[in-house]
Amino acid sequence: MRDYYEILGVQKGSSPKEIKNAYRKMAFKYHPDKNQGNELAEKKFKEAAEAYDVLSNDDKRSRYDQFGHAGIKGNGAGHPGFTDLNDIFSNFGDIFENMGGGGGFGDFFNSSSSQRRSRGTDLKLTLPVTLEDIFSGKVKTVRVQKYILCDDCNGNGCAKGYGLNQCSVCNGTGEVRKVQQSFLGQVVNVQPCYNCNGKGQVISNPCKNCKGDGRVRKHSSIEIEIPPGVVTGSYLTKRGAGNAGEMGSPSGNLIVIFDEVDHPLYLRDENDIIIDAYIDYSTAVFGGKIEVPTLSGKIKLKIPKGIKGGQLLRVRNKGLPELNSHRVGDFLVRININIPKNFNSKVKQIIEELKQEIYIEPEFKKFR
Repeated sequence: MRDYYEILGVQKGSSPKEIKNAYRKMAFKYHPDKNQGNELAEKKFKEAAEAYDVLSNDDKRSRYDQFGHAGIKGNGAGHPGFTDLNDIFSNFGDIFENMGGGGGFGDFFNSSSSQRRSRGTDLKLTLPVTLEDIFSGKVKTVRVQKYILCDDCNGNGCAKGYGLNQCSVCNGTGEVRKVQQSFLGQVVNVQPCYNCNGKGQVISNPCKNCKGDGRVRKHSSIEIEIPPGVVTGSYLTKRGAGNAGEMGSPSGNLIVIFDEVDHPLYLRDENDIIIDAYIDYSTAVFGGKIEVPTLSGKIKLKIPKGIKGGQLLRVRNKGLPELNSHRVGDFLVRININIPKNFNSKVKQIIEELKQEIYIEPEFKKFR
């Protein structure tokens, strides 16, 4: 897979403005309307869009600079996989809209995109996840309320037996032009048609179910795959799972933001898991074995004799997987010693005798 900086012809340290300008030049050079039937030009156009999608986003660019293509395969970032040119125009419409003035460079793009219906809006969803979800990478089903295509009209907004009619104002172009005189000469001002809202077509007999919108609002069930190792704030983009667009235009995206919930037993430290274990005094003195619950099941842990309270015992590779990596964290057991407060006379006598055998004068050292 080619380097994104190489695709746009910029250096790794290039500024956002330099990256944007480089993309604009490539978009103009390989624009499909300028290279009709040229598959190589279309491929380069899509490559440039993919590169710009990553390098124009601070978060994606940072991960790409650090880990390359592997750093943007998760969290919904990178590899947008543009296969539909309309998706490129809807994602980077501001690039094309500002590439020139009326009657010149801007007209070139406006005339080709004015009839493209804008895609549906994106949906954002915060998904609570547990450490168990993060450890195993579970699939969760969520219900969201969103716009979907109307079944009665199949998304075109027309009543049964009727179709879309060509707009009589713009003659199907989706735009109206006004010629104005200025000190520079004639200036052609191109605007979306007021009658059809730039669509080039109008509905004479709207669908009763969706009232001509081509979509209805309903609850939908969507499966979300939780990438192993996610952290709070990680996100996943499901393309096309957002709101359906008006009159059959492409759907928006569903952006899932993960939110890790507190665990009743474990504490997370990056990819390590920490648990508190409470052992009795005799086990602390003489050692032994305890059974510890981990995210992958129970394990037997050896307690060395003479262990101190607060000491950490490390179990390698029993923690959380690192996002987009083969590395795995560790499982840490923090030892706490239960000191009994109430004794019967027999126990008290034994402890007093033991004290005579093992008593050591207190030592005092500088606090660190």
